[in-house]
Amino acid sequence: MIRRFFYWILMNGGDGDMMAMFFAQRVILDKTKFSEVPTTLQPGVKEILEESGLGYLAE
Repeated sequence: MIRRFFYWILMNGGDGDMMAMFFAQRVILDKTKFSEVPTTLQPGVKEILEESGLGYLAE
């Protein structure tokens, strides 16, 4: 259900930067694997992780 909500936000003009930050936080907290992040957000999430010194989490 929560995935549908975030998908809806993405498809209806949601702020991609905020969503990337949200998913980066989930990856950092080990709640979501990077491979589970929507493909449209993966570049932004990877950039956030790299800027945080945690780029290895995106591998």
